[in-house]
Amino acid sequence: MARNFTSAEWEETSKRLDHQQTFARMRNTPYYRDAVYAQFSRAEYERRFAALRAKMERHDLDVVICPGGPSHWSFGGGMLWLSGHWEWHCAAVYVVFPRKGEPTLIYGMGGTHIEAVRREVSVAISDVRSGRNGKFAEVMAERIREVGAERGRIGLLELDSRHKDYMPANQYLRLREELPQAEIVFTEGFMHELVVVKSDEELECVRHAGRLCTDAMRALAERAKPGATEQDLRAAVGAAILEGGGDIDFIIIGSTPMEDPALVFGNPRPSLRKLEKGDMILMELAAGYRGYSAQIGQPICIGTPTERVQKFWDEIAKPGYERVTAAIGPGRPVTDMVEAARFFRDNNCQSRPIVTHGIDFVSDGPHVYIEGAKTHDFDEVLRPGMVLMPEPNPISADGRLGMFVGHTFIVTETDRECVDDWPLELTVV
Repeated sequence: MARNFTSAEWEETSKRLDHQQTFARMRNTPYYRDAVYAQFSRAEYERRFAALRAKMERHDLDVVICPGGPSHWSFGGGMLWLSGHWEWHCAAVYVVFPRKGEPTLIYGMGGTHIEAVRREVSVAISDVRSGRNGKFAEVMAERIREVGAERGRIGLLELDSRHKDYMPANQYLRLREELPQAEIVFTEGFMHELVVVKSDEELECVRHAGRLCTDAMRALAERAKPGATEQDLRAAVGAAILEGGGDIDFIIIGSTPMEDPALVFGNPRPSLRKLEKGDMILMELAAGYRGYSAQIGQPICIGTPTERVQKFWDEIAKPGYERVTAAIGPGRPVTDMVEAARFFRDNNCQSRPIVTHGIDFVSDGPHVYIEGAKTHDFDEVLRPGMVLMPEPNPISADGRLGMFVGHTFIVTETDRECVDDWPLELTVV
């Protein structure tokens, strides 16, 4: 059970902080009382809780266990959506969410760490418990028994829905031991339907992330000088995102000579290669804000573009991108973007297979590929509040020159809205 210290208990605790158990179990201390965190409204969390409970009702689930961690493919996932906590310590921490009763966040640490997290999530969740040095499943089972669901249907949500990864095996096995009469169900893609269309408060976070993308591109362009390394550009991008109150989702940056290009997409591991005049920089950057991300990428040239590079931008990359983005709008089927992307093959070019993807927390469906679309019944037609990342990446016929072009869009009631201000032009520094 979670403990609430009385004033007398705090007085005793304050004198025994060098005792491990006393320190680990502290609660309601004066620590971090002046901390300020950007938080969603309670009404927003009530909306989320109601949406999740309605889906649990449809699937006959008494409790769902929602993990979340620093994985790119979840970026906190259901845990963050329900609590507002962004995790960097553990592979996963968990929200135990009963269909009847209050949710509980099970955090990986105790002591001063958990006291800060309690402040961070106070609007959403009042019950924050320690995982007791990795005994997450035991704490989950305790909470499930408290709400009387030890014989119910327990839904496990994915830690990483892209690769279908769930909680670690040791936690699962321990949960089975603790709740032998429960039916444990592996759900699939459970959260995506709930976040594919975003509320006004969520969309404001996407817009903030878009502004961070603009800041990141500006910082990269300012640092892009002969002698700087790809790692230097990564540092500039990361600093811009953090200074804007955001989180780094990913930073992909690569460079190649325009006269002899050998790069079609940025480097997911920016290297110590030094930039030279006549280079072209390719990148894809993703900035997060309170669990919501936006992405951006567009070529930057150091010095005057070569004739081949300029022509490829003017005749292939830019017009192809504009055709894909023109297919984004409310009521448009996702397959319209597949049709638009035929432009590249029609002009004797290749491209990366992916053309557009959705963003729920991070990259997710719907997916548009050169050869078709992958959708669900609830995201096959674009609706207001959906977020998309059109990112066609045309590649020359010889496979040596490519240009990633991508900006994040919100589908509005009547059109589409780009969330960054970076101009659609071949940037020269």
